[in-house]
Amino acid sequence: MKVHGSLAALPLLSASLFGLGVGFADRSNPHLRLYEFDCGRLHYDSPEAAGFGVDDDATEVRELFVPCYLVEHPEGRLLWDGGLPSEIAEKEGWQEFEGWKYRLDRTLADQLAGIGLTWDSIGYAAFSHMHFDHVGVANAVTSPTLLIQRPEYEAAFAEEVTTPGFDPSLYEELREREWEVLDGDHDVFGDGRVRILSLPGHTPGHQALFVNLALTGPVVLSGDQYHFRISRAQRIVPDWNVDRDATFASMDRLEAFLADSGAKLWIEHDLARFLEGSPTAGYHD
Repeated sequence: MKVHGSLAALPLLSASLFGLGVGFADRSNPHLRLYEFDCGRLHYDSPEAAGFGVDDDATEVRELFVPCYLVEHPEGRLLWDGGLPSEIAEKEGWQEFEGWKYRLDRTLADQLAGIGLTWDSIGYAAFSHMHFDHVGVANAVTSPTLLIQRPEYEAAFAEEVTTPGFDPSLYEELREREWEVLDGDHDVFGDGRVRILSLPGHTPGHQALFVNLALTGPVVLSGDQYHFRISRAQRIVPDWNVDRDATFASMDRLEAFLADSGAKLWIEHDLARFLEGSPTAGYHD
């Protein structure tokens, strides 16, 4: 297990430290691509009952997108988030579990094969957090180095499960894998264009991903910092976040970073954004 330290203990890193701004020379490199895969859907009848902290009449959204992402960089590839467990795809259509419905029409492995890749093609993998709809392929990720925040690592492999929504069986094969344990923000490829942002609160080591694309522009993949647009607008914290105060602090840090960098926020579970913004080429660049 490798351990990596960072500057994220500072209250906020400026955009210049993230490799942004007029002084950044490699922004137009055409080899930086962001693939966005459909790794499932979640459906619920009541966001209030589901614990999102959102009143039922405050939003019409009843279906959430579950994405997986692949960043293709000249120095390698990064898998970001792992969607729903692959075995869900063995049954067609919607399946029910404890008041939720979910479906997965095509596994991530199959979608990767569609662009000529396997797990061995990927050098790094990072999950925004340990919830089942973000780590569904975790046990299958055998080759990449896994990037995780230290509090998340410690919670995931503790003797007792203390994080709501975590299924230890989805990490069962990961104990002996190669991990890079992070102590804050992390520049994945060393040029500032792909950076993990430490945003604890939803889970102990929740994180988001900044990707500086040449044509699309800089974006931040939210993880579960927000589930809905209204969650962001009204600073709503889900009932099952592990640390409410840390969540608010992470909201402040993220919003300051977005303002400083000019990056757009992609709320990962926002199905409307995915349907509106899916590129015909299959990737964003």
